[in-house]
Amino acid sequence: MSDCVVGIVSALKSEANCLTKQPAPLLKIVRLAPGTHFCLGGMGSGAMKASGMLHENGARALISFGVAGALDKNLMPGDLVLPEKIYFKRTNLPVNLEWRKRVSELLSSDITVIGNTLAHTQSPLFTQQEKLKFGEETGACAVDMESAIVAEYAMHHNIPFVAIRAIVDPVKFSPPQKLLGAVNQDGTTRIVKLLPLVFNGSVSISTLYHLAMGMQAACSTLKKVVESVGLDFTCELHMNQDSKRPI
Repeated sequence: MSDCVVGIVSALKSEANCLTKQPAPLLKIVRLAPGTHFCLGGMGSGAMKASGMLHENGARALISFGVAGALDKNLMPGDLVLPEKIYFKRTNLPVNLEWRKRVSELLSSDITVIGNTLAHTQSPLFTQQEKLKFGEETGACAVDMESAIVAEYAMHHNIPFVAIRAIVDPVKFSPPQKLLGAVNQDGTTRIVKLLPLVFNGSVSISTLYHLAMGMQAACSTLKKVVESVGLDFTCELHMNQDSKRPI
């Protein structure tokens, strides 16, 4: 893939910080390298707008970059999911397997890499039971809220796509639902909303500690990916889309 601009979509500020020290406002294009552009879409549906903005500004390949929740009991925070397909609306969206293979080959040996399927959810899963049931229904090992949106955009526009997702929370631990009201669209914390939840016991210090440790492990892995692969994410590789239609 020569002279290709890669577009990277993330949802959270913490994910953006693994790529760049530059400010990354929501839905603004940030130039990371000569052939790499980035857009922070926020959690969920903003990934569609971010994908469109990157494509309109020259991106000819798209990456979903960030964290994911485990659906497999064997996955732990910091494990890296490089999915081979994306489960979305009872079908599978394609990943460019040649590109995925090239990224995988460049990773450092201390990163635990898992393939399999990454599933889409419109809202977070808050319990172990929800995660295990969703994993059984989809056959996926991990879940996020943005990768399928980026994958669907890439498929419809016939451009290569890969997802790079580090596990942030294991099956046995999930953030409490009440915490959502204290989090902005980009994942930053609304302290004025969080403190009352801590003081009234709705969210424990132990929960916040586990969340922080999971995010630290996931971001450490994502930074290693960038160090190993580079900000161009091997965009010089000539790629043909593996499939133009759902499997």
